[in-house]
Amino acid sequence: MKKVSPEEFRREEEEFREIRRKHVNWEYICRQPPRIRAALEFYVETGDIRLASCLAGLNISAFRNILREANIPVIC
Repeated sequence: MKKVSPEEFRREEEEFREIRRKHVNWEYICRQPPRIRAALEFYVETGDIRLASCLAGLNISAFRNILREANIPVIC
């Protein structure tokens, strides 16, 4: 596994955040119930799918389906 400096990690995370922001369907997100909407917004900003799915009250598989519907890419 490649060792990544804190600065490289920060830049990479910002790049991933911008990709998620660029592709997201905000109209879809705005139509969601508050809990799902908050979880989707959290995921767009952080990329933390585990915590976002918990916030939504869904398992990861169900949350990934919602991410697809919202056109939010999952970036590892």
